[in-house]
Amino acid sequence: MDIELIIKSILGLVIVLGLLIFLLFFIFPEEDKKKKKVGVVKKTKATNIDTSLAALKKIVKNRMSKTEQLTIALDLIIQHHGTITKKTAGRSHTDFDIYMDILFTICRHPNTNKNIIIKFDRQLTNKNPEYKADINDAITKGLNSRRVN
Repeated sequence: MDIELIIKSILGLVIVLGLLIFLLFFIFPEEDKKKKKVGVVKKTKATNIDTSLAALKKIVKNRMSKTEQLTIALDLIIQHHGTITKKTAGRSHTDFDIYMDILFTICRHPNTNKNIIIKFDRQLTNKNPEYKADINDAITKGLNSRRVN
């Protein structure tokens, strides 16, 4: 009698295990396909972003912008507006104030991270090597002004 109960219990567990494996392979891969489709939609939406400096600056200044949105906006800023007018007589051009504000804002943004800040810093410095000291100062001021919780 005990052996029959053990055999029935093992068969019941094998059936339950088979059902779980069936669900794993046939139900959950559909969710992976949905995630892939969502990724394609996000890529197509990214191409429809307004690339004017004012619109991109608005995305950066929005405290609710997600990390992905910040990354895309900063990449577009570098791509379309990354070159700053040359210095005259050792003084920064007034256009640099816009970039200083962007640097300060991304340093203080709640959804930013070190990778975003470093990437933007490097790209902006590579495009504008004569502003390297000014860019570093702006980042230092932005990082020093962050709230420490």
